[in-house]
Amino acid sequence: MQGALIILAVLVAVGIVLYIHDRLTRKQTPQADAEGQEATVPEDNAQEEEAPSQCCGQHIICEKETLSPFTTEAEYFDDEELDRYRGVMPDDYSPEATEEFRQILMTMRPEEVPAWVRSLAVREVEIPAGLRDEVLLIVSELRNK
Repeated sequence: MQGALIILAVLVAVGIVLYIHDRLTRKQTPQADAEGQEATVPEDNAQEEEAPSQCCGQHIICEKETLSPFTTEAEYFDDEELDRYRGVMPDDYSPEATEEFRQILMTMRPEEVPAWVRSLAVREVEIPAGLRDEVLLIVSELRNK
């Protein structure tokens, strides 16, 4: 019983030290909240927004790990006809348009899907809401390999 209390005390002490370390090393950006007090934004959110300029140096690996585009150059996958959907919101697609996206998705190899999604983002073409889950499933399966 005494050994369990010692282990518990050590875990609590380590937790407190890690919490304090996290608070001291975290980059904080003030933002005004609804009450007029300053709120902080974690460093993780700032890095997501600045991802294109802060690549890890392994550009190919970065692009495979994220669906965010690192370049402004569009890569076409024999899908030039999708450019006519530029500016259409994901919920506004007709069933025929969604099926057009699905047809292109199903003709791709799974490893091409992340690059296709990035290309659509660069071209300002949103993926239909009905197809988003399928795309995320393919990408998550690819990441887990």
